Amino acid sequence: MELRSVIRLLALSASVFAPGVLSAFGYTSSGGNYVIDAGSANPLVFSVSQSSCDINSIKFRGTELQYGSKGSHIGSGLGSATVSISQISGSSKYIKVTCVTSTLTQYMVVREGESIIYMATYITAQPSVGELRFIARLLPDKLPSEYPYGDVSNTNGASSTVEGSDVFVVNGQTRSKFYSSTRFIDEDSHCVYGGTDLMHVCIMTPQQESSSGGPFFRDIDSNNAGDSTNLYNYMNSGHVQTEAYRMGLHGPYAMQFSRSGIPSVKNLDVSWFGEVSVTGYVPASGRGTVKGTATGVQSGMQGVVHWYNSAAQYWAKTSSNGAFTSPLMKPGTYTMVLYQTEFKIATSTVTVSAGQTATQNIAGTFSTSRKTLFQIGEYDGQPTGFRNADKFLRMHPSDSRMASWGPLTYTVGSSQLSDFPMALFQAVNNPVTIKFNLGSAPGAATLRIATTLSFTGSRPQATVNGWTGPAPSAPTKIDSRGVTRGAYRGYGEVYTVSIPAGKLVAGSNTITISSLSGSSGTTFLSPNFIFDAVELYTA
Repeated sequence: MELRSVIRLLALSASVFAPGVLSAFGYTSSGGNYVIDAGSANPLVFSVSQSSCDINSIKFRGTELQYGSKGSHIGSGLGSATVSISQISGSSKYIKVTCVTSTLTQYMVVREGESIIYMATYITAQPSVGELRFIARLLPDKLPSEYPYGDVSNTNGASSTVEGSDVFVVNGQTRSKFYSSTRFIDEDSHCVYGGTDLMHVCIMTPQQESSSGGPFFRDIDSNNAGDSTNLYNYMNSGHVQTEAYRMGLHGPYAMQFSRSGIPSVKNLDVSWFGEVSVTGYVPASGRGTVKGTATGVQSGMQGVVHWYNSAAQYWAKTSSNGAFTSPLMKPGTYTMVLYQTEFKIATSTVTVSAGQTATQNIAGTFSTSRKTLFQIGEYDGQPTGFRNADKFLRMHPSDSRMASWGPLTYTVGSSQLSDFPMALFQAVNNPVTIKFNLGSAPGAATLRIATTLSFTGSRPQATVNGWTGPAPSAPTKIDSRGVTRGAYRGYGEVYTVSIPAGKLVAGSNTITISSLSGSSGTTFLSPNFIFDAVELYTA
């Protein structure tokens, strides 16, 4: 090899791997891969298989981060795809990788000078290669730690399992990838990090308009599984699924590489995405918005407005005076829902047109014109304040850090809210007992039991001073574990029990609430439901 060729190769190597030096933006073909250089000051060079679309090498600042035996990919890997690459000039320079199968197209885009892999996933059917998710499989010795919830999903070094193959015991604590989840409405960036350079690799999703589940849906974000550290973007998931999957374009979303801390999605610019010809992408000019005022939200709770149809979903929090403005939305007619925190209190419809702002107010209709004899919890769509509600998102109900599940007895006027269980498991703490005193017999009354999620058809059966109320109908089935995976959000059934006059008496009264189900199970996989609020009232 000529001396000048050697010098050129050495210079190229230095430019690619030396920190703080802009590397050469571009791509080459090597060994059945496209090798893409982002041309960034903190060099990012990654390789994409020309046959499978797997990312099988990621070098950031010269350090290999990709786990060796499995690639980073959609689902569990496309297996095979038609993979092409192009360089595009617009407001910046871009390199776009396009991977096409019969029902799915995966896009990966880099913008010159940025250590970011932008992605988008277009589908016409739910993929046969598993759940619609992107998973980055990274080296655990380089990226051992997780943000924002630390070790709750670090299953490395597990000594046993609690449930199937996805809840593990590590140093006496239960861990699971499911415990890394964050509500969509709260999602910013989730990351894995570590190493002497304290490198961060973060997934950011500016919006989840084509996912399903609404603003309060949550799913796996990350986990250190020992052999690899995994970073996810779940798009269509069967974990506590309450909506049909949405087709179309999922994204853009991004995997960002950083040494300067944790990036925020608020600073992620994807306004240029229309320049790179992505199927299904709708630019800002082709969208509209909804604004208005929400009323009827209980004081102290957050108002949330949610819009959805079969193609898209959006949400916005209300201001202190109830005002709201939606994100930019695709044109169409939407169901419009108002929640107080997560409890549904109103439903309407609205039509969105491109380039237009629709004004649509919404008013909560949850009745307050009643005489409450007692209330346990708040109608917020969450098990807020109940026993173990402060723990279950990040640990299994069997964890030793959990307080005893009971069976418990709650005495109105003297018990703490934490004396009432957040969930009622048929084989663990069934029933829960409520004791209370009345100054006089109230006549006919109503017992309202608001729930957030049911497992295997469980619903509440009430007994009042020995009188058993009618058995409620089974709720809509959700074919998924819930509370043991840190989930609580289902359809939010509210059950009312009409108590005839003469059943409640002056003085001491007792109500028991049991789990009723035609199914069975052991311990925490027995039929169960999660409480939102329990109220006894008269008209």
